[in-house]
Amino acid sequence: MPLTAKRDLYVQLMSQGLRNSEACRQVGVNRKTGQRWRLGRVVKDPKRGEYSYDPIVPAAAEMSKRYLSDQERLVIADGVRAGRSRRSIAAELGRSVSTVCREVVRNAEPSGEYRPHAAQQRMLARRPRPKDHRVALNVELRGMVQERLDKRWSPEQISKSLRVECPDRPDLQLAPESIYQALYAVSSVLTSSPKVVLRTGRLNRRRRRSGKRSSRFIVPMTPIKDRPREVEDRVEVGHWEGDLITGTLNQSAIGTLVERSTRFTILVHFVGTHDAEQLRDSMTTIFKRLPPGLRRSLTWDQGIEMARHHEFSAATSMPVYFCEPRSPWQRGTNENTNGLLRQYFPKGTDLSVHTPEDLQRVADELNGRPRKALGWRSPAAVFASLNFSAV
Repeated sequence: MPLTAKRDLYVQLMSQGLRNSEACRQVGVNRKTGQRWRLGRVVKDPKRGEYSYDPIVPAAAEMSKRYLSDQERLVIADGVRAGRSRRSIAAELGRSVSTVCREVVRNAEPSGEYRPHAAQQRMLARRPRPKDHRVALNVELRGMVQERLDKRWSPEQISKSLRVECPDRPDLQLAPESIYQALYAVSSVLTSSPKVVLRTGRLNRRRRRSGKRSSRFIVPMTPIKDRPREVEDRVEVGHWEGDLITGTLNQSAIGTLVERSTRFTILVHFVGTHDAEQLRDSMTTIFKRLPPGLRRSLTWDQGIEMARHHEFSAATSMPVYFCEPRSPWQRGTNENTNGLLRQYFPKGTDLSVHTPEDLQRVADELNGRPRKALGWRSPAAVFASLNFSAV
């Protein structure tokens, strides 16, 4: 009879008023096993130290469901003894196969035998928190991690390299998260500062965002997935892509507008700030000079400078579509143009020194270059050939 069935039968017999010895005799277990099931027991072992067996009470149910319970360990033990596969045991428990495999390997006896009650005690012994970091406990591991941090290796690079170099030394292997925790610990044993060794340069860890990313705009934005299909084909003119290129410490900026079909570029000059109000007013002025047929749509990223997108759309009758976060390829034409503009406006320079005449000169030069995508015609020539009365 499986252990789970024996224990359930024992509980049933005890609830009927049988004594422990009689219930154990009918179930077929030692009376000490029944006494341990019913009352629990504290054992002092010279080798293993002091450990306890919990009584049959709902205490295990108080534990988070993410952890295997004593009952689940009994099912695993019965399955292992019956020669069942780990996958079938996991399916019965409604657990991942990796959870069952890890449990059997991690909590088995040195002989390889899996005993559920001993496995439960091993788990309980490991649960107390907080624990010292492995980097703090293992001097050899700490030295290897410190050496690589001094060379500006990332925690992931350190973790992967240790697995390759020490495949037979689990004590010298650890996850990238363990290195991050050791670095950011209040009393870290590592001598490196996160600001120095990590590429982010952060002295404090960022809190993880949970749930859906919240919009930074008061008026909801229209996602790029709702953009008409004809925009993708580049057949119809009047669909633009836009962005900002910024200068030193983001204190100055130049707006860039590129027409998707002709690749014609317009540069937006800012006086003072480049906030949402300035962008709205500057672009409204520019687009109102164009024929209605060249004002069909605008695609932008989710930068806060476009917070007044609804007011811009109302003034120009141009819908604004927003790319997904961290997806610059959705504005590929504009991104390519920004790269070309960096020849004239290098990163880390003050862009406020450039006058509107300077921006027009650069735009004219860029629009005068022949483009392979246009059959080696220039954007200016293609743009000038458009029949504005028809578009």
